[in-house]
Amino acid sequence: MCALVAVAVFYFIFDPLESRFMPQCVFYKITGLKCIGCGSQRMAHSLLHGDFVGAFKSNALAFISFPFIMFLIWVEMQRKKRPRLYAKVYSTPLIIVVGVVMALWFILRNLLDI
Repeated sequence: MCALVAVAVFYFIFDPLESRFMPQCVFYKITGLKCIGCGSQRMAHSLLHGDFVGAFKSNALAFISFPFIMFLIWVEMQRKKRPRLYAKVYSTPLIIVVGVVMALWFILRNLLDI
C-alpha cells in the first residue's frame, strides 16, 4: 500500500511531458508506433490532477480500463482468501478477451493516430 501511495505522489508531482525522470517508450522510439501503454504516465498524471479529459486523451484504453485494473489488483491481493473468485476472474475467456481488446487498441490507435 505504501508503494502505491509513493507512486501516486511521484506521478502527481512530476509531469511526464516535462520531467527527465520518466522513462520513455522504447518500442515507440524504435518503431514510431504507439504501444498499448503509450500515454499511461500522462494519463496517471492527468487523472491525479482531476483532468479527466486530458487523461482520456493520453490513453483512452487505460482510462476506461482503470476501474477494471484496480479490481484485478484487488483480486490478486485477495488470491489466498478468495481462491474461487481468483480462478473465475483469471479464466481463459477473460485472458482471451483482454488480449483481443489490447490488440485492437494497438491497431486502432496507430491507424487513427489516437
